[in-house]
Amino acid sequence: MENLIKTTLIGLFFGTFGTTLGGIIGITFKNTSNKFLSFILSLASGLMTSIICFDLIPEALEISNISTIIIGIIFGIIMMIMCDIIVQKKFNTNSRYVKNTNTLLKTGIIVSIGLALHNFPEGLAIGSGFGASLKLGYSLAIAIALHDIPEGISMAVPMKNGGMKKKKVIFYVILSGVTTGIGALFGAIIGNISETVIAICLSFAAGAMLYIVSGELVPESNKLYKGRMTAIGNICGFILGILATTI
Repeated sequence: MENLIKTTLIGLFFGTFGTTLGGIIGITFKNTSNKFLSFILSLASGLMTSIICFDLIPEALEISNISTIIIGIIFGIIMMIMCDIIVQKKFNTNSRYVKNTNTLLKTGIIVSIGLALHNFPEGLAIGSGFGASLKLGYSLAIAIALHDIPEGISMAVPMKNGGMKKKKVIFYVILSGVTTGIGALFGAIIGNISETVIAICLSFAAGAMLYIVSGELVPESNKLYKGRMTAIGNICGFILGILATTI
């Protein structure tokens, strides 16, 4: 029981530390030009794409079969489409200025939902890692905290520029990281019981992130700025994601 609580607290700390630090950086940025916003969003899209390709799906394939992975991805996409529809209805308006503002706010909210879903299987990985060895558990926790920093930035910047108060932005950023602790708890419990469940969770997160990249981050970054900075941000995020998965 003591190890279970310890694993949960470690997952909670590392899961919220990275996103919170990123969120604080995001709300303190002075430069809020479209070029800068486009770079941040494209950076997040490259990072997420890299994590999908080199972390989530390969990890899931190692412990399960391709059919299970595809089912998990499809469910993740469907879940994000439903979230997108709900948020879009809530922030729908006829005013052009407010519409542009709310588009950024909606993007931030969708990203936060996606990251919360994504952080759960990361927590599962931490919990399962500690079940194998302390070294593996801590290595996974540190790597997750590092790549959560730019994710926290990508969540906070559009929320802040969409008109949300800074305290509320930080609250949502922290909340998105809490699911890592929940995942770590479940990972410690089921890690040695059902690898299929972990594979489904990993592929579910991959599907959710895939929709966020394709349906939110890339279109929004291209809409904000059509120069080379968008492509550079995407490339930088992709490389950063590779580095994070190899730590």
